[in-house]
Amino acid sequence: MRFIDEAKILIRSGKGGGGCVSFRREKYIPRGGPNGGDGGKGGDVIFRASEQLLTLYDFRLKRVYEAENGRPGLGSQCNGRNGEDLVVDVPIGTLLYEVFEEDAEKLICDLTEDGQEIAIALGGRGGKGNMHFKTATMRAPRFAQPGEPGEEKNLRLELRIIADAGIVGLPNAGKSTLISALSAAKPKIASYPFTTLTPNLGVMAGDDGRRLVMADIPGLIEGASEGLGLGHQFLRHVERNRFLVHLLSVEEINLDDPFAGFAMVDAEIAAFDTALAAKPQIRVVSKIDLWGADKLAELHRLACLEEMPIFMISALTGEGLPALIDEMWRLRDLEEN
Repeated sequence: MRFIDEAKILIRSGKGGGGCVSFRREKYIPRGGPNGGDGGKGGDVIFRASEQLLTLYDFRLKRVYEAENGRPGLGSQCNGRNGEDLVVDVPIGTLLYEVFEEDAEKLICDLTEDGQEIAIALGGRGGKGNMHFKTATMRAPRFAQPGEPGEEKNLRLELRIIADAGIVGLPNAGKSTLISALSAAKPKIASYPFTTLTPNLGVMAGDDGRRLVMADIPGLIEGASEGLGLGHQFLRHVERNRFLVHLLSVEEINLDDPFAGFAMVDAEIAAFDTALAAKPQIRVVSKIDLWGADKLAELHRLACLEEMPIFMISALTGEGLPALIDEMWRLRDLEEN
């Protein structure tokens, strides 16, 4: 299934049912009077956050969502049935915008918790039957109220992934390999840049039943904050993460300026959102199985000189992963509290 993080749809709530014009007709009861029932209320359109969904893909296939209309009233003071509400499930982290003319829009809500619900379009009220309009001077009203129309709205849905850890870095830094090593996720892995074109989610389970959700964000390049490469499309997904795991492959390291890759990605994140740049960050040098012990020792020495804590790992062989996992749990618990 394709990862889709934006969609535009049209929603309509149900119309209210019309009231009934009816009179009591029974043997030996002349002029029985009005007994027309009320129309039923139209159904609401309700959006609900669900952890079972990870993408807005379904909203690219279906663009119009309509709740059921209320049924009209009947004689013998029988009211019409209310229309059923339409419940639309969306992924956790979905923002709902109402779109007006000339593409102006207003944020309606942000669904951030599983099961959270909001009624976006309310159904029309049912009309009153003629039994409500009988008076001393009007004993046989031959009219009833029509049902009220429902609401119609154009919406834009935008998904921003909510995760504990956002895994960021240059293209081909080993982000997909890391998330596959730490979780049951099976992202596409290859030795060329931009293998990951959509965010991948993985869940790391602790011995005590805790869960740590990771988002593998597609590779960032210089100018990403201005829309170059995959740009804003995926930087916005990092906004929801509690902390960042920043990967830099040894393939991108020159010992004359070893941490230039970290600095470049940090600059793009800061240019996009200063609050995002202030998030806690774990710096990780990946693919250390490609280097010998002497070069790794020199890299460690340079990191100490710059007072830069780094974790050195190989997701392929598992070297260094236990220490990284412990640090991720520590930050997760720290940010949660």
